[in-house]
Amino acid sequence: MFRRNQTLSFRRCSRLISNFPQRVSRRIHATPSRRENAEPYDPRSVERVEDEVDVCIVGAGPAGLSAAIRIKQLEREKGKEVRVVVLEKGGEVGSHILSGCVLEPRALHELLGPPTTYADAYGSEAPLGQPATSSKMLLLTEKMAIPIPHPPQMNNHGNHIISLSQFTRWLATVAEEHYGVEIYPGFAGAGLLFSEEPDADDPWIGWEGQWGNSITKIGSANNAPTSSNKVKSVQGVITNDVGISKAGFQTSNFEPGMIFRSKVTLLAEGAHGSLSKIALSKYNLRKESEGPTYGFGLKEVWRIAPDDGSEGDGRYKPGEVVHTLGRPLDNSTYGGGWVYHMDKGLVSIGLVVGADWSNPYRSPYRDFQKMKHHPYLRKLLTPSSSPNTYTPSRIAYGARVLVEGGLQSVPLLHFPGGALIGDSAGFVNIAKIKGVHNSMKTGMMGGEGAFNALNSSEEDSTEESVKPANLSSYTEAFTKSWVYDDLHEVRNMRPAFNTRLGVFGGAMYSGVDSLLLKGRTPWTFRHTKSSDREKYMNATPSMDSRHTQKASRHKPIDYPAYEPPLSTDLLTSVSLTSTNHEEDQPEHLRVATLREYVREWYGDEANVLGEHAKGSDETESKTHEGLLHEKQKRRREHVQKNVEEYAGLLGRACPAGVYEYVEDETGTSPDGWNGKKLVINAQNCIHCKLCDVKVPTQDITWTVPEGGGGPKYTVT
Repeated sequence: MFRRNQTLSFRRCSRLISNFPQRVSRRIHATPSRRENAEPYDPRSVERVEDEVDVCIVGAGPAGLSAAIRIKQLEREKGKEVRVVVLEKGGEVGSHILSGCVLEPRALHELLGPPTTYADAYGSEAPLGQPATSSKMLLLTEKMAIPIPHPPQMNNHGNHIISLSQFTRWLATVAEEHYGVEIYPGFAGAGLLFSEEPDADDPWIGWEGQWGNSITKIGSANNAPTSSNKVKSVQGVITNDVGISKAGFQTSNFEPGMIFRSKVTLLAEGAHGSLSKIALSKYNLRKESEGPTYGFGLKEVWRIAPDDGSEGDGRYKPGEVVHTLGRPLDNSTYGGGWVYHMDKGLVSIGLVVGADWSNPYRSPYRDFQKMKHHPYLRKLLTPSSSPNTYTPSRIAYGARVLVEGGLQSVPLLHFPGGALIGDSAGFVNIAKIKGVHNSMKTGMMGGEGAFNALNSSEEDSTEESVKPANLSSYTEAFTKSWVYDDLHEVRNMRPAFNTRLGVFGGAMYSGVDSLLLKGRTPWTFRHTKSSDREKYMNATPSMDSRHTQKASRHKPIDYPAYEPPLSTDLLTSVSLTSTNHEEDQPEHLRVATLREYVREWYGDEANVLGEHAKGSDETESKTHEGLLHEKQKRRREHVQKNVEEYAGLLGRACPAGVYEYVEDETGTSPDGWNGKKLVINAQNCIHCKLCDVKVPTQDITWTVPEGGGGPKYTVT
């Protein structure tokens, strides 16, 4: 039987904390007073309470929860007890979940059976929203919406238009109340715990050459062959410390994070996860893959009819799924929009812009607001002249990067002691514009791999040593699954848009590929040149940042004025997210490269990110003043490069008004340059992670804030 720590086997966060008298209740919101102590905060010197678990999952999204449920199902089937803990950075499960979302229910059926059984089995029906009734694609010109053929993968018969936030909360209830999974909202995974000594085989043993030639099909790596030397394994997760002042000192409310020491660690953070970036780099998991490429999605939910759906002028069409090409984007910018008619009189509208856009003057938020000025959307979102008209109102807004790399960018999925599941690895089917089904299925396969690894590790371990879990069976299962087939068929569609023919050339090729070839081609397109691949194959530096051109090559984009309530200024939209962070805390948007951040947090970037990421030999501890001067220097260099060459891109690209390049009125700011300085309004952050992906200098590293901080999505 798997060993279980009985003293901490509680499913509620409050009970977990109460078991440790030295810890006070975790603070989520702002407090009246946080007086500084004299001691500067150094994460490397903090003593933390430990808890031992069998499986620790980071992220309570569809992938993480599916993995947890599948493990507990196997627990019941095999009669072996497994303790599963899920850590969630949001204050509530679902509060950080954002998606379109049209759900393909295949994985859900495999996990929990037919939806007709859920009320009896789990006490409530799944919030599956509105069944899709029709699908179409429109080409938006300046004034017209022209119907055009869409790929057969976009057919939505049997699918459901849902709020993924609501669906995730329901899935968490099933996991917690019916399977005994322990879920801890407000506990953000801030770091990975590694073994003190090398104790595991390199994960590439047995996969080198095979992954690039047979799976991602980009060819085998030119790197040095896999070493037979042992590597350090992941042995758990460190949650974030709280009660640190903005100036970097421990306050009177300081609380150290916890160490969840686990036999298996599953990373289910979603796109561009902060811990996933470290695992990808340390174990070189994209050695035989392309680097990731992202889209950037902005979404609003509008009420266009009463709850009961009654509405007399015909605009509300429950179940209709519409995708758009063309306006407001130009032929050189990849992207498109959607209009999904949800249940209860709601409609989800959104725009996805490829994060590889070139013009630094582009503002995806302004593009989205401009999109609503098109006659097709204006008619949908404004009152008509009919006496039975309903006055639409906007009730939600949000934004998030999403994975677009496809099969070519899928990394090796396992590492010593754990694995990547869901969009931590990247399984979005860009032709379907869907990924939840693949995230859930990879979560299930990851859960099965974790259960098998626990069995094998227990059998191979001795009293003196415990063998790190090996989840290669999960990677093997993926290569034989319908998820792999799903991605393989459409693998050439996204990179087809990166040719000189632009968006419409890509659309033409995609039409031929999806209708006739169906992925049965001897070629596999690449996202980048072979000469550039190695530089961008791990999440940092980002391949999308490379496409950003200097401002001198472009002119500012002339966006139309806002027309409230149809289109509004940025901060009005941000207010709909109910975003909240403790203001007196260090900015979780660090002006630092990943290497520099890791050096501060862990102490040795080469040990954490792998020898290939080694930078300077400067690993000794610095004084608080020394660190302050270093951070000021980084900020100054950031301002100089981004203002001088890229016209302050982040000031326009951020969908929450986090970044401002403002006048340095005194001209004496130690982190300013040429009369400009950077202001980071971290309390506005909605955790979209675009800054980390897109900033041309690649010196913004998104890290987790105090647990519970961020948006509070409810219908997204």
